[in-house]
Amino acid sequence: MSPPKLRRVATRLGELDCQVVDGLSEGATPELVVVLCHGFGAPATDLVMLAPELVGLEASLAGRVRFVFPGAPLSLAQWGMASGRAWFHLPESIMRGQQRDWDTYGKSVPEGLPAARRAVTSVVDAVSTATKLPYNRIVLGGFSQGGMVTTDVALRLEECPAGLCILSGTLLAEAEWTQKAKARQGLPVFQAHGRHDDVLPFAAAERLRDTLVKAGLSVDFFPFDGPHTIDEGELTRLAAFLKARLGG
Repeated sequence: MSPPKLRRVATRLGELDCQVVDGLSEGATPELVVVLCHGFGAPATDLVMLAPELVGLEASLAGRVRFVFPGAPLSLAQWGMASGRAWFHLPESIMRGQQRDWDTYGKSVPEGLPAARRAVTSVVDAVSTATKLPYNRIVLGGFSQGGMVTTDVALRLEECPAGLCILSGTLLAEAEWTQKAKARQGLPVFQAHGRHDDVLPFAAAERLRDTLVKAGLSVDFFPFDGPHTIDEGELTRLAAFLKARLGG
C-alpha cells in the first residue's frame, strides 16, 4: 500500500512564514492542527520532514491532520549560520560555549521570549481563524528552543490547547511557568529527551517534567539513549500521541 500523498504549501500565518503540510482532500477542513517549531540555529524548514514520517507511522493522520511549521523570526547570520533562525537570542557566553549554566538560565525570562510568544500565538490565532477550529483542536510543540517557546505559549493561551509536544526542550521562566501550569491541569503532554544530551541537560528536562506533573498536567515522558536529536522511537510515540489527540 503506497503512503498517502501530502501537499505542502508555503504561506504567511500571523507574523510568520510557515510551511503547511497535509493529505486532506481539496477544501476539506482538518480535525486537528499540529504546530511544530524548529530549534535554535536550524533553517526555517528543518522539521517539515516530520510530517511524512509521522503519517507513515500513523496513516490516519494524513486525512485528518494539518501540520504547520513556522519559521523563527530572527536570523543568526551574524554567528556564521547563513540559514539559521532563532526564536530568541541566547547570551553571548552560551553562544561561545563559555558558560552553559542552564539551571540558572532556566530561572530567568529570556530577553526576546515575550516577542517569540507573541509571534507563535499569532500563528495559532491565524490557524484557528482559517480552519474555524478552537484551541482545543490545536496541538503545539517543537524541538529544543521551539519546544521552549511553544511550552510558554501553551501555558498562556486563553484556552487550553489539544496537547503539547516538547522534543528535547528545557525549563525556562521557572516561576512564571510553575504558576501558569496550575491552570492547565489535565493538559496532555508528550515530552522526550536524550539521556546523553550535551546541549540541554537531561536533568533539566526531568525538572521540567516534574514541574508540569506537580501542576497536574498529564505528561508522557520518553527518555532515550541518545544526544540532542529526535529519536526513531520518539517519533513512534509522538505519532501515537497525535492519533490519541484526534480521538474517535
